[in-house]
Amino acid sequence: MDTAEEADICRVCRSEGTLDKPLYHPCVCTGSIKFIHQECLVQWLKHSRKEYCELCKHRFAFTPIYSPDMPSRLPVQDIFAGLVTSIGTAIRYWFHYTLVAFAWLGVVPLTACRIYKCLFTGSVSSLLTLPLDMLSTENLLADCLQGCFVVTCTLCAFISLVWLREQIVHGGAPLWLEQNHAQPANAAGQPNEAQGAEDGGAENQAVPAAAQPPAENDAAAAHAPADPAEEMELDNEDEEEAGAEDAADGNNGAQDDMNWNALEWDRAAEELTWERMLGLDGSLVFLEHVFWVVSLNTLFILVFAFCPYHIGHFSVVGLGFEDYVRASHFEGLITTIVGYVLLAITLIVCHVSFRPAGLAALVRFQRSRRLLGVCYIVVKVSLLVVVEIGVFPLICGWWLDICSLEMFDASLKDRELSFESAPGTTMFLHWLVGMVYVFYFASFILLLREVLRPGVLWFLRNLNDPDFNPVQEMIHLPIYRHLRRFILSVVVFGSIVLLMLWLPIRIIKHVLPTFLPYNVMLYSDAPVSELSLELLLLQVVLPALLEQGHTRQWLKGLVRAWTVTAGYLLDLHSYLLGDQEETENNGNQAANNNQQARNNANAAPAVGEGLHAAHQAILQQGGPVGFQPYRRPSRFPLRIVLLILFMCVTLLLASLVCLTLPVFAGRWLMSFWTGSAKIHELYTAACGLYVCWLSIRAVTVLLAWMPQGRRVILLKVQEWTLMIMKTLIVALLLAGVIPLLLGLLFELVIVAPLRVPLDQTPLFYPWQDWALGVLHAKIIAAITLMGPQWWLKTVIEQVYANGIRNIDLHFIIQKLAAPVIAMLLLSLCVPYVIAVGVVPIVGVTAEMQNLVQRRIYPFLLMVVVLMGILSFQIRQFKRLYEHIKNDKYLVGQRLVNYERKAGKPGGATHNSSAQE
Repeated sequence: MDTAEEADICRVCRSEGTLDKPLYHPCVCTGSIKFIHQECLVQWLKHSRKEYCELCKHRFAFTPIYSPDMPSRLPVQDIFAGLVTSIGTAIRYWFHYTLVAFAWLGVVPLTACRIYKCLFTGSVSSLLTLPLDMLSTENLLADCLQGCFVVTCTLCAFISLVWLREQIVHGGAPLWLEQNHAQPANAAGQPNEAQGAEDGGAENQAVPAAAQPPAENDAAAAHAPADPAEEMELDNEDEEEAGAEDAADGNNGAQDDMNWNALEWDRAAEELTWERMLGLDGSLVFLEHVFWVVSLNTLFILVFAFCPYHIGHFSVVGLGFEDYVRASHFEGLITTIVGYVLLAITLIVCHVSFRPAGLAALVRFQRSRRLLGVCYIVVKVSLLVVVEIGVFPLICGWWLDICSLEMFDASLKDRELSFESAPGTTMFLHWLVGMVYVFYFASFILLLREVLRPGVLWFLRNLNDPDFNPVQEMIHLPIYRHLRRFILSVVVFGSIVLLMLWLPIRIIKHVLPTFLPYNVMLYSDAPVSELSLELLLLQVVLPALLEQGHTRQWLKGLVRAWTVTAGYLLDLHSYLLGDQEETENNGNQAANNNQQARNNANAAPAVGEGLHAAHQAILQQGGPVGFQPYRRPSRFPLRIVLLILFMCVTLLLASLVCLTLPVFAGRWLMSFWTGSAKIHELYTAACGLYVCWLSIRAVTVLLAWMPQGRRVILLKVQEWTLMIMKTLIVALLLAGVIPLLLGLLFELVIVAPLRVPLDQTPLFYPWQDWALGVLHAKIIAAITLMGPQWWLKTVIEQVYANGIRNIDLHFIIQKLAAPVIAMLLLSLCVPYVIAVGVVPIVGVTAEMQNLVQRRIYPFLLMVVVLMGILSFQIRQFKRLYEHIKNDKYLVGQRLVNYERKAGKPGGATHNSSAQE
């Protein structure tokens, strides 16, 4: 016994138990970690912020210890005092959160909107009446919504500026900006930026110095100074003094940096949380933050909206383009962009004017020159982002629309009328279509890189490259490089649209005159509900078509098969896919060849190889960039031309198949359902695509089973047949019966009482009720999965975890379908039985019977809601009662030992303690 008692030690402090500090065994753990002191456990729980054992996952339980003089029931005055205190605390919090909401959702957006309108009114009287306009109650909701948009734009601009600054600091500024202090002007007095633009240095600044082509290396060597010492001797005395002053300032700044207390900054960062910044912690510090946000909004509106707009406005009016800009329906946006362009030109001109050999030699404008350069970079990056993300997708969207007019039996006049009626919506839709087109084109390029030999697509940027940073390219590359890239992208994307959309439409109209146009009218004379078709499209078709796994693998397999075929037909297999077999068999030889290629990297490319060979030299010289050598066949340029022609023909045929086969199959299948009535081609195309997807999926599965033999195929077919039957039964219950009952219940409880008067008979449409029931069922399932743990959430999670392959029909019917269907049937039948079977027995009038039949469902819903509210309030009052009792009479808490045989009482004790 003594030995056993000596072995009982605390798992935390490793000391034995005493009369003052006894040991407890509160969880399932045994052995040397079975016992623990209550004080040690409480400290550990405060440190770990957990309420359960981290080893056995058992939740610790505490039993409350009350004062001996506590009465069996609390006095009324204690309950009333506690209730008044709780109400006072609730009112205080309500006032505080109301103030927070009023400040952030009312004052900040309303101030931003009123200041924005005041600045863009263009009159002095608006500035004088601004304080009164702030207190005006006209158009509060509209101004608040518009102000929220303005605040969002200003915050995004602020975050973008900070992020761009980090890009410049960490990625480095352009060479022409860094040369302000490190390198003077050349002998001719021209700035370094102009020199870089002339000799190609700026064009190659994104490429490392060791990776320049040989020809460009020679040019760079010709323009480079002979010796850094000679370069330093060219500096005059004034520049040396300016450099000394800048160095002194830099040393002082570094000394100030060293004098900063990092701990204080870290502490300030830790104290500033979202709750404290927004005022959700109960303090009033957020009022200062509101003031700073309002000031920041005003500053950004003035600097980034007011000034560029008026600069552009004066320029447009001065040049006489006011009528053209007004006719575009986007006068404000175009005028602001013109202002930014003029600002960029002005900034770069001022930056060049303040060169060291000019005005800066008399007046020290070095810092001003750098500031102007940084401002030019900000404006330049902003304009390039607008062009890349806004203008280019918009051009692609409009070009897609223009090339597909005949497919929808439309004309340019129709598009002009739609633009005149809703210019904003029209531009947004075209921009969205262009963005989708650009996104899928980029995704297809990424897929091509996975199939083709590394180095084939050398002329396209690799988006998966970890070193690829488009913002750094915007910062460093000159404008003409971006302009050239933009024009090339427009030509390439536009040519692909012509090849894959306009030309196939012309061919289809000549070969199949009755196939086009597609029916895209918003109305339909089909006897099928549009809502049912939309739900079928959204819930069944699109999830299958958007399944990226199989679709991407199929497309990758087709691309690989086409590449292999084209490679063997044109003897370009080595160029397209590489000599993998030879590389595996002759690994050492390949390594030697790579080393020899690196040693000869500075050698000029072979005659006739041109830009492609020069680019390969860059890649090989730059290090391991994934370039793979290939065998160059005879008449290589002619074979490349034939490859491009073969690719164009393939894309044309693929586009013809995609434009005709799904729509034809969808029309044929939908004709069995809708007859000869025309419906939207979105449904026919989606139905045809879904059938094609199912067919391809079945073919791929059968091809995967073929090598396994007939017996395995029969077993697989039997297994899949059983799984499909189970899935159909589950789909009938979960996607058929339950949504229908749920939609009918929603119709009886909400829709019919609100839409149908008492003197009219409601009509029920099962298809619409089922469609709405599907939507409601998905919403309820999503809310259930996000809510607390209860039996329905547990069952749904188990069904999701099992999946279709391991579907448990008995579990789904017993635990999910049967309880839910029974509850819905009771909700539908009990009110009907009361209204139809019980009420007539009482002997009421016909009008009362009609009233009861029509209003019993919402009445019972209100009764259930009131009972739920009453139950919630009773639980809240019990919690308040326990809180008052604990505040006045609670002495302490005692840790509860874990008992295996008394699991239920322990669980009850834990639940009660957890509530307390």
